[in-house]
Amino acid sequence: MNPIFGTPAATGARDAEWDQQEAAFGRLITSDEVDTSHGPILYLDDVTVSFDGFKALNKLSLTVERGELRCIIGPNGAGKTTMMDVITGKTRPDSGQVFFGQRMDLTRMREAQIAHAGIGRKFQKPSVFESHTVFENLELAMKTDKRARHSLFAELTAAQRKRIDEVLEIVVLGAHAGKLAGLLSHGQKQWLEIGMLLMQEPLLLMLDEPVAGMTDDETARTAELLERLSGDHSIIVVEHDMDFVGSIARTVTVLHEGSVLAEGTMSQVQSDERVVEVYLGR
Repeated sequence: MNPIFGTPAATGARDAEWDQQEAAFGRLITSDEVDTSHGPILYLDDVTVSFDGFKALNKLSLTVERGELRCIIGPNGAGKTTMMDVITGKTRPDSGQVFFGQRMDLTRMREAQIAHAGIGRKFQKPSVFESHTVFENLELAMKTDKRARHSLFAELTAAQRKRIDEVLEIVVLGAHAGKLAGLLSHGQKQWLEIGMLLMQEPLLLMLDEPVAGMTDDETARTAELLERLSGDHSIIVVEHDMDFVGSIARTVTVLHEGSVLAEGTMSQVQSDERVVEVYLGR
C-alpha cells in the first residue's frame, strides 16, 4: 500500500464525495488539474476484480510514467480488458488503488468524469460518425460544452478550427477533411478515431488492438503515429501483433491470470521462460 495515496472509501461515499467536489468547482475536473508534477501518471496497486468467484484481476500493480508508450500483452483472459475497464471507471475494483496523477482517485469517479479528466480509450472496432465528414467528426469530438443550448448556437472559433487542422495533420487525414468518414479505409477510420480522442485533450490514451485488420502499410503508419504522440501523451497499447509491438515497444508488460507475469524490453520478455510457456509458445 502506497502511503501517498491513502485508502479508498466505500463506493457510495466515493460518489458522494466526488459530487461535492464537482459542486465546489461548479464543473467537471479537467486534465489541467491533474497533478503530474512528479511520480507516475497512472498508478495501480494491488487491484483485484472478481466476477462470480473468478479473479479477472488478482492484486494487479502497474505504473505508467508521463509521456511513456507502454505495450500490454498476454493471452486471452489475462485481464487486459478488465484493467482498462477499471482505469476508465466502467468496472469498480473489489480492492486496491487506482490513481491518475498524484491525487485523482479513479475509484471515486464515474466514466464521464474520468474521460473529462484526461483519459481517452479507443476500442478495437473503430467508432466514427460515418455519415459525417472527417472534419465534422473531429468537431463533434471537441472538448466543449455539449449541453443542447450551447451546441445549437455555437460556432467554431478560429482557435478551434486551428486545433482541428492540427489534429488532421497529426493523423495524416488533412487531404480527407471533407470526405465522409464512411468512405475511409479501415486504417483511416482508426486514425480518425485516434484524432477524435486527441480533440478531448487527453493526458493518457488507451488503445485496444489499434492495428487489427490493417494492411502492412497502415500498420507501419500507425506505429509512426504512436511514436509521434508519445512524449506529449502517455499511451497504453493492448495488442496481439507481436511484430507491431516490437516496432514501438519501449516497455512491455505481460499479464497472466490477472497479474503482471513479466515486464521489460521486448527482447527481455520474449526470452522469459514463463512468457514463452503461457503466451508466446515454443
